[in-house]
Amino acid sequence: MPLYEHVFISRQDLSNAQAEGLIEHFGTVLADNGGRLIDSEYWGVKTMAYKINKNRKGHYAFLRTDAPSDAVQEMERLMRLHDDVMRVMTIKVDEHEEGPSIQMQKRDERDDRRRERRN
Repeated sequence: MPLYEHVFISRQDLSNAQAEGLIEHFGTVLADNGGRLIDSEYWGVKTMAYKINKNRKGHYAFLRTDAPSDAVQEMERLMRLHDDVMRVMTIKVDEHEEGPSIQMQKRDERDDRRRERRN
């Protein structure tokens, strides 16, 4: 099956638990349609470059999936209809990279640099 990477932004007024619940919800949508969620990451609340629906910030989430195109289309359709999801981006990839995404690596490297400065 084809491999995909998805990033979606949900409203800033959701709690962290609700935002992470959206990841689980859309993972089950994929599973119900014959796909599977390989990995997911919650990137947290980030400031956006411009306002979307009067929101300056949003909860970012990243999904790695292995699913047929019909399952991905159904998941995207439901994401676009969901009131809490503001933006969705899906990219078809040849293979998934091992380990955490670039966003998560940045955070780890930042923490390492702070520890080095303190010592």
